[in-house]
Amino acid sequence: MKTHVIGVDLGGTSIKLGLFACGGGLLRKWEIPTDTADQGSRILPDIAASISAVLAEEGIPHGQVQGIGIGVPGPVDGNGTVNKCVNLGWGVFNLKERMNELLPDIPDVAAGNDANVAALGELWQGGGMGCRSAVLFTLGTGVGGGVVLDGRIVAGANGGAGEVGHITVEPRETVPCSCGKCGCLEQYASANGIVRLAGTMLAACDTPSKLRELPGFTAKDICDQAREGDPMAVRIVDRCGEYLGRAMSYVACTIDPDVFVVGGGMSRAGSVLTDAIGMYYRRYAFHPSTETPIGIARLGNDAGIYGGAKMILGT
Repeated sequence: MKTHVIGVDLGGTSIKLGLFACGGGLLRKWEIPTDTADQGSRILPDIAASISAVLAEEGIPHGQVQGIGIGVPGPVDGNGTVNKCVNLGWGVFNLKERMNELLPDIPDVAAGNDANVAALGELWQGGGMGCRSAVLFTLGTGVGGGVVLDGRIVAGANGGAGEVGHITVEPRETVPCSCGKCGCLEQYASANGIVRLAGTMLAACDTPSKLRELPGFTAKDICDQAREGDPMAVRIVDRCGEYLGRAMSYVACTIDPDVFVVGGGMSRAGSVLTDAIGMYYRRYAFHPSTETPIGIARLGNDAGIYGGAKMILGT
């Protein structure tokens, strides 16, 4: 009798884990540090040891665990093969097979890109709950994304599906993105990107703005000032919203999801950002998709563990 599943969200600094009942309830969550020494060779053994320890504390035999779902910060194909995670020191290997060696009594292991897995979590019990398909835009230090169609993660042929942060939205850009291209969405709509965008826009005019009085202003400062009506902050958020709305319209032409979900630290701006996104999305989207809702993620940092559990529980 399988009674439990485990969701794992593997990050570069810490690893979040969650113990779920097969009915979907989160029973316990915890974290362990990510040991990236020696090309990350100890990461999976640390995860296995931590799972075993918690199961022992809870009095749950390994055989009662239906499986383990893991979100990984890099491309993962549909067979569980990781195609390099630079920040973990990993090359190309099959994560499912390695976990099966470490925890042979829990043979059902699934792995996916962390943003895709988080999107699945949001679709299941977060901002996309009640829908069958969703695209997640995660606006943090960078811009990540995840695609779920008919309740299933779309990984793509090379594990690169959902990399919405690298949609080209400004072809005239000359400064390269971290990926090497120029004009990626990430350069304008991430927390770092909107600060860079603000610096460019402020330098190009002499419009008064409280942002000029805030040396080292942050993305939060920009959104807070926009909410207060600061004219330049409003223009900056509007431009960021245009880039995001345009990118979503491109995605909608291909995927046509039930809902777009905006997550990450920037999502805390709330309606000041989503209203701008929605206005431009409706302007650029193909007419059958113009009313697709744009919601805010609800699960926060727990989206990854929820998605990992759902990978095992299935549709």
